[in-house]
Amino acid sequence: MSMRTGLTFGIYPLSAAGTPTGLATGPEDVYAKVRQAVDDLRGEQEQLVPRNYFVYAGPASEKGNFARGDALQGHGLMGDLVIGSMQESGFHMEEWLDFVRKVIERYGTSMRSLQITNEPNLSFMEGARPYTQQALIRGVLAAKEEANKLQLQLPIGFGSVPDGPVAVPNFWDSLGEQGGDTFINCLDFVGHNFYIDVFDEEPLEIEEISEAVERTLTKLREEDMMKAGIPRNVAIRVTENGWPTGRNPFTQLVRTEERQTMILEALIRKVYELRDQLNISHYALFGLRDADSNQEDLFHHFGIMRDDYTPKPAYAKFKELVQELSR
Repeated sequence: MSMRTGLTFGIYPLSAAGTPTGLATGPEDVYAKVRQAVDDLRGEQEQLVPRNYFVYAGPASEKGNFARGDALQGHGLMGDLVIGSMQESGFHMEEWLDFVRKVIERYGTSMRSLQITNEPNLSFMEGARPYTQQALIRGVLAAKEEANKLQLQLPIGFGSVPDGPVAVPNFWDSLGEQGGDTFINCLDFVGHNFYIDVFDEEPLEIEEISEAVERTLTKLREEDMMKAGIPRNVAIRVTENGWPTGRNPFTQLVRTEERQTMILEALIRKVYELRDQLNISHYALFGLRDADSNQEDLFHHFGIMRDDYTPKPAYAKFKELVQELSR
């Protein structure tokens, strides 16, 4: 395993955010202001990659995905792309694989990586669909084949969430059995979405935050990925991580902007500290701006900027960390 000097940083640049009860939305994204903020955060070294999502829901969803993709590409914001699959019924594997190929053909030269599925082992999201694991495996194979055909050096991976009560049982064992060597050999990374001290009933201390990060990522590397037969040279990417401000709608606890700054620094520094031990290559923050700063609940307040693109205190801290801890 090669020693690296730092992390590759990323950020979700748009505003809509998933919640346990649907989608948090608000004022429309202003791409020019997004680009301005991303450029400012990445600094002269250009050490920040936007991370975006397509959600496939059958052939009829292509038009909307491509319209958003064209806008992102036009503003130089494509970066790392995730293709999730959330089709309720009538899923056809060949249509899914055709979409994956079309995405690479259309945006391959603008993309930094492609992740097939976002949270395939989350039982109430992608993991609820019976086709998801095969869509993941065959999607990775098709993506790697298409990238090779077009002579693109495009890293390909898949996503995951921590094992636990809301995770799909036996996901990793089954992935190893179903995928086999051909699948493993096509993998460049495993993405991991996790949120510390966001859904807990009692707030954690800073030391507990760091310990929870280490536990989460060590379990992924030493247990889950090993069950699937995924070797250590396949990098881990922290693909979604953040700490929202606002009020927790379940506990009514108010989360301050000052606390956001402290906790994000603790999270990011712990990931950096673990990067060589666990082969972690990327850290992506969720996200750039609030969905709707006028809403009280935390699900609308994941941003390090408010919905009018004015910075919270965490913005300056994140910019500082990107400059200090990048590759």
